[in-house]
Amino acid sequence: MRRGLSYSMLGMVAVLSCSSILYAQTAAPPTDQRKAPAKRESAPAPIHDLTGVWMMHNSPGSQRGFTNYTFTKDPPELTPWGEAKYREAKPSNGGEFTLQTTNDPVLTRCDPPGVPRVYFHPYPFEFVHTPKYTLMLYEYDHMVRRIYTDGRPIPKDPDLLWMGTSVGHWEGDTTLVVDTVGLNDKTWVDRLGHPHSDQLHVIERFRRVNKDHMELDFIIEDSKALAKAWTATWYYELKPTWELGEISCSGDYLDFSNFEK
Repeated sequence: MRRGLSYSMLGMVAVLSCSSILYAQTAAPPTDQRKAPAKRESAPAPIHDLTGVWMMHNSPGSQRGFTNYTFTKDPPELTPWGEAKYREAKPSNGGEFTLQTTNDPVLTRCDPPGVPRVYFHPYPFEFVHTPKYTLMLYEYDHMVRRIYTDGRPIPKDPDLLWMGTSVGHWEGDTTLVVDTVGLNDKTWVDRLGHPHSDQLHVIERFRRVNKDHMELDFIIEDSKALAKAWTATWYYELKPTWELGEISCSGDYLDFSNFEK
């Protein structure tokens, strides 16, 4: 059996309530010192298969200091529009704003986190493959993404959705490349409040390096908000005995009595 649901709930509370302490006291090393976590001996990666439950496995001494709330140690380069929108954000991660004074849309309205912010919730996700699409099931708030793998092109005029429209294809035997467009501008890119417009384009490269380990490359592009693409690599580990539980934004782990009306 996977770890208990109470462990997961406590983890979320710890992240939200202690994020200001982590932000103030945890200093990530220079980029050239950041390394992927050591990998135990593992069987080769299966072909065109990411099936299973995955959990972040960034090494404690390198990336974990900032991956609670943003993608890289150094902030992204923003456009003037992006800078102005960023100044409007009141995140609860740096200590200046509390859970009562933040304007984080996830915490004040229970909005879906969107892509790529969904990865900042410290819970696992699961891949389920079908002949026409791959499902990504997130433990947090029952989030679901459908990644079409039937050969269709990326839509040129997509509907604007919380989680966008995702189209994927295999590159070689073990890398699933996913393009996501059509994301509404109501979400933040990360927990620090970096903004995006409806022109956001997220490219994810899920590279299964062996049976038990996966590397996830992010390329985040938005010509209105970002002066250049924002890139990062995170690391994940397969949890073959885990099953996804239920973590709901409706009040399972926080008191949302002060929600915006």
